[in-house]
Amino acid sequence: MVRTLLRALPLGVVLSLVAVKAYAQDDITVGELAYALDNMILLIAAVLVLFMQAGFALVEAGFNSAKNALNIMFKNFIDLSAGVLVFWLVGYGIMYGDAIIPGFLAWGGIGVSQVPPEPGPGVLNPQIDWLFQVAFAATAATIVSGAVAGRIKVPAYLIYTIFITALVYPISGYWKWGGGWLDAMGFHDFAGSLVVHAVGGFAGLAGAMVLGPRIGRFAKDGSGLPPHNYILATLGVFILWIGWYGFNPGSQLAFAGAANTDATVLIAVNTTLAAGAGAIAAMIIGWFVVGRPDLGFTLNGALGGLVGITANCDIVTNGSALIIGIVAGALVIAATLFLERVKIDDPVGAWPVHGVCGIWGGLAAAIFGGAPFGAQLVGSLAIPIWAFVMAFVIFYILNSNNNQRVSPE
Repeated sequence: MVRTLLRALPLGVVLSLVAVKAYAQDDITVGELAYALDNMILLIAAVLVLFMQAGFALVEAGFNSAKNALNIMFKNFIDLSAGVLVFWLVGYGIMYGDAIIPGFLAWGGIGVSQVPPEPGPGVLNPQIDWLFQVAFAATAATIVSGAVAGRIKVPAYLIYTIFITALVYPISGYWKWGGGWLDAMGFHDFAGSLVVHAVGGFAGLAGAMVLGPRIGRFAKDGSGLPPHNYILATLGVFILWIGWYGFNPGSQLAFAGAANTDATVLIAVNTTLAAGAGAIAAMIIGWFVVGRPDLGFTLNGALGGLVGITANCDIVTNGSALIIGIVAGALVIAATLFLERVKIDDPVGAWPVHGVCGIWGGLAAAIFGGAPFGAQLVGSLAIPIWAFVMAFVIFYILNSNNNQRVSPE
């Protein structure tokens, strides 16, 4: 009877009952309960963000040619597998270490501490902190996969993954989240519109420019390698949207108490509204542009809205979230058409979604959230420029040795 009743109750109620019982029987302190709640919810958030890798893989496979699907799945799986190792070895230490060049570069050693901290509200075990952060690092790396799909060799992509996960992402991440120079300026990027998404988007742009377009992408007859499976792409966007509830609400990092609860649910609602507004705005604008509702524009509009709200979801109102999503949807269309005009081949729209909307998210934090505009402008330029230049260098070196692009055959 008791088991049947427990199965019928929501998970949160069951966990609360268990916590109360444990507190009564074992004299667990309130601080220990808050510590357990914060760390376990962050574990769930980390899993959601890691599951976004499946969404990225499906979106990329769906938006590309069927012949490239196996290569795409391999790249997306191997960048996560290699990325977690590299980020454990060096990336985390660079991003959250002690300053070597104050404000710009840090180092905290290899690996992650296994020593549990003194439990208390808002205190994170270093192990779960690393798990959550590596999910973000993997996201930054895998965004690039979509921009270079259909023509990059696996070894070259693996080298790039190691480079961005070990150096590019952690160094600029330290500038904000590690307490570096951007953080000192008051730059606000709550969950990574710039730190994560713009890094991936602008690194992807660099890769697409160096590699050149896929054969037949800009054919004179207008055929142009259309997406082969919108079902996969749509399912991927659904997964990414759900995973974003780990990305944005999870970045609250502390969940016990009324204030943290109120902040987390505001973040979740703002995330939802921006995604929906971005999708509808892109659908309507795309309808005028191409004369019909375009699913590809609509899917990327939703993703653009999600990226745009990521920096500022904790400091804007619901109404502002709608506006941020609408503008992001419009920016996705404009940036996609720009790439078409200049003949840069970005098969999934990685730069329009993650690069352009990442910058918009940073600026929107000032426009709608009251963050200092000067700091937001500087951060919204510095991080993308850093990522673009560093990625361009590594892609150019690989390309100059004919070790990057597959042969026409």
